This record gives sequence, structure tokens and C-alpha cells, in this order.
Amino acid sequence: MRERTGSWVSVTLAAVTAVVLAACGSSSTTAPSSSSATAPPSASSTSPSASTSGSPNFDSCTVVTQSQASSAIGETVSAGTLGNATVEGGLACVFYGPSAPTPHTPNVAQSDSVRVVVVEGADALTWYNDYKSSSTLEEAVSGYGDQAFYDGYASLSVMKGDYYLRIAVSPANAAPSLPDEEKLATDILPSL
Repeated sequence: MRERTGSWVSVTLAAVTAVVLAACGSSSTTAPSSSSATAPPSASSTSPSASTSGSPNFDSCTVVTQSQASSAIGETVSAGTLGNATVEGGLACVFYGPSAPTPHTPNVAQSDSVRVVVVEGADALTWYNDYKSSSTLEEAVSGYGDQAFYDGYASLSVMKGDYYLRIAVSPANAAPSLPDEEKLATDILPSL
């Protein structure tokens, strides 16, 4: 019986990891460019595009430090690397822990990593609402920005003024942690 329980736990952990990776990543493997932004998978015809967003290529690494990312995930992480973000239409700043799969691919969500995305501008609220409406497990979170929600399995999304902040803290052998994401949001929000 103990072997069956262990197998069930392994299968469940693998399924949660797959959902996390799918939720935060992009299928693109190209490097980010100053003129590219990808619409969310559930985007309607009213979703913002690269040409209409105020600043879809906000450098998310300017608002989070390596030390803050390390503190959030509870281990030393690499320096931040920019990668494309699908859901937010911007650029993710990605930090990797020692157990992150190699090669590190910042355009795709990976375990043992911290992903921070900031989209700034008039369309940030549209991106926020679009992701919120596609999150079937979303739950409101109070005390962060103007409004915030947890998508139920991978990330914390926060609106503050014309900034949309999305944080995913994905430990190597555990499900993403809302308390860790909230801790990092508390560190980042004053700089937005």
C-alpha cells in the first residue's frame, strides 16, 4: 500500500508541475525583442497588442532583485534573465534555483524558478482582466495594489495603478506557494 501512495503522490506532483509550467510559460522559444508581445491564449479581439500597449516590454528585472527572488523561494537563485511572457503580453524576469531543469529557458515556465512580469500602460488592466477571466480557480486576495487574485494553482496577479504585476514562485519539489508570492509582491509593489 505504501508503494501505491508514493506513486499517487509522484503522479499528482507531476500533474501540478505540468499545470504550473503551462500556466506561466510561453510556447515560443525565440528571444524577446523590443517589438514583440504575444497575446494571451484566451485573448479576445479586444485584448491589447504590441502596437497599442503603453509599454509591453517593461524590463521586469528593474523591480525585483536576485536577493528578493532568493528570499521568496528560500534558496539562492541565478541573476534575473528576461524572457517572453504569454499571459501578460510583456517580458518576464526569471530567476533559477540550483535544481531548475537545464537548459534554462526563460520563455517557458520551469520548476525551481521565480518569474516576475510587469506590464505598464493603458492596457495593463485589460491584460489583468483577460487572465482573471480565464482563471477558473481564481480567488480574490486583499491587501495588494488596487486589486489582486491568485489563479488557484500557479501565480499571484496584482493591479496597481497602470501596472499589472504577476508573480510565480515555483519550488523544485513542491507546488507554487501563494505566501511566497505575496512576500515577493510586498517587496516589489513599493517600486511600482
